[in-house]
Amino acid sequence: MTYILFIIIGIIAGWLGSIIVKGKGQGLLINMIVGIIGAFIGGSILDLLNINMPGFFGVLVASTLGAVVLIWLISLIRR
Repeated sequence: MTYILFIIIGIIAGWLGSIIVKGKGQGLLINMIVGIIGAFIGGSILDLLNINMPGFFGVLVASTLGAVVLIWLISLIRR
């Protein structure tokens, strides 16, 4: 059951991150991958800042933050 939640949160976070940075979604699979990787990045950032955000909403915020950072870094590398 937790893997299904990871996938759902990854899809939502990747979609939100791509909307925030680029203004459009990238597709279900890419959004899921970006959201899951973003969850690790966002969790690491919040851990470094000693910020604890428990619950579904906290995980979604951390994942979206990480997705935004990941998309932004990829856009810098592509230029």
